Amino acid sequence: MHNVIQWLATILTIVAASTIAAHISQKATGIAFVIFTLSSVLWVIFAALDNDNGLLVTNLVLTGINLLGVYRYLIRNKPA
Repeated sequence: MHNVIQWLATILTIVAASTIAAHISQKATGIAFVIFTLSSVLWVIFAALDNDNGLLVTNLVLTGINLLGVYRYLIRNKPA
């Protein structure tokens, strides 16, 4: 299971980063931040199982940053 979490997190991170870099649309970027959030949560789980405090702290912070991206691109009202 440990290996599955690591590879799923890796694949989701690559997909999200590629989608954000492509900046296809605001909605696609927002969905990429949802994927990034899921990947960072998986990295937190992986880091906790592996007792890797650096990876754990980094991805706890990244989870917050990714949630900000979700808010900015999918939730916040657009200016008139």
